[in-house]
Amino acid sequence: MHAPATILAPTNSPPQTQPRKRQPMTHSNPDQWQAEHDGRLAAMVSIAEEAGRSTLRYFGDSELTVEAKADASPVTVADREAEQLVRSLVSDRFAFDTLEGEEFAAQRGTSPYRWIVDPIDGTKSFVCGVPLYSTLLALEFEEQPLGGVIFIPALGEMIVAAIGHGCWHRRNAAKPWSQARVSKKAEFAGSVFLTSQVDSFRKRGAFAAYEKLEHDAWLTRTWGDGYGYLMVATGRADFMVDPICSAWDIAAIQPIITEAGGRFTDWKGVETTRSGEGIGSNGLVHDEVLRRLAS
Repeated sequence: MHAPATILAPTNSPPQTQPRKRQPMTHSNPDQWQAEHDGRLAAMVSIAEEAGRSTLRYFGDSELTVEAKADASPVTVADREAEQLVRSLVSDRFAFDTLEGEEFAAQRGTSPYRWIVDPIDGTKSFVCGVPLYSTLLALEFEEQPLGGVIFIPALGEMIVAAIGHGCWHRRNAAKPWSQARVSKKAEFAGSVFLTSQVDSFRKRGAFAAYEKLEHDAWLTRTWGDGYGYLMVATGRADFMVDPICSAWDIAAIQPIITEAGGRFTDWKGVETTRSGEGIGSNGLVHDEVLRRLAS
């Protein structure tokens, strides 16, 4: 197991109405982000990694208690502890920032920055001992995407993006960063379609659309949640569709997919993470996906 990620020293300065102006860095990798947005981009990466690794102490524990939330979705102590860790690490360094998460009420700040965390995206995979769950962390500025991280703790795999700096992937912490790019597949009939859970289409009343996508694509798999979007951003799958989701499920996804050269929208083609649905694609098959969902 790797040592916990290092968190930089606190910088609890009063909020600024604008980020500091610096010479933009074209496609700089995450190791070069220390100065950006007063250290927030570098902190986004290290905080997501530290929170994700904290879940490993519970992963595969046959005695882990699984509770049901009000919407019947599962939650564990690992979810709650990981989110509390993110909140603590963010508050220590950026006390004036807003923080929203899946498990606890929002912490409202006065700065223009907002953090959005899903401590375990794929809790059902987590409790079943499937290593494809993820920790998601997004950073926004004035309600617009700034960056995002998908970290797969059980695999050590991470993908991270910041607007204007590209999308970067590494298989584990010992590997160097490499630039992530979506696939170049333009033929829908040869595409790989991912989703998290098939019955979500039925719950939405859109099962016919799912069947159309499955029929017309080459391959359909439920390598979903954050891992599915990682697959799209690294060119291993061509599109993923979420029929029902929350902002914390996809806030980190939008900058990752777009900086990897793809496209992220809701089912109407609007570039947003607040519609309760999402589509991430290589961009080339996106309109075909929208057409089939509209039907």
